[in-house]
Amino acid sequence: MATEHDYFGIVGDYWSEVIEYADQRVEVVLETEDDEVPASALDTAAAMVSELELVDDEIRNAFVSQLDSGSSPVVTYLNALLDPELEQAEEIEDAIGRDSGDRQIDALRSMTLVRVDLRPELYGEGEGFAEFEYGLAPEETDERLIASIDVGREVVDVRVEG
Repeated sequence: MATEHDYFGIVGDYWSEVIEYADQRVEVVLETEDDEVPASALDTAAAMVSELELVDDEIRNAFVSQLDSGSSPVVTYLNALLDPELEQAEEIEDAIGRDSGDRQIDALRSMTLVRVDLRPELYGEGEGFAEFEYGLAPEETDERLIASIDVGREVVDVRVEG
């Protein structure tokens, strides 16, 4: 049985929409494995979509805080993509639209938010309620930096895929 919600409409197991903000086109997907999704979880997901720019900024700030750790997924991702020997080095350099003097910060601020996956059945503290997928020159590279956040918008996991 599907659930009806004011923002998402009829929610079965999959809902998707492309949202534009800050010169980006972001695919937002709501996936559920449960037939009945709590209305409070859907309300939280809808609020997250309406505050997408704010949540995106919070996650990017969390990425910046991970730059001090040489073994964090953020550093691993940036080291791989900012390698001047990389085949797509020129395309990646072109994608970095800032030049503050700190190349890692410029790269983080220039990443594109590609996709947001909302999982309302994971509606607890510390659970991966939403995944934000980022790419630097996403049309040219397959590497993605993915942050999972809980309902309180705390980053619970960061990983590299690609």
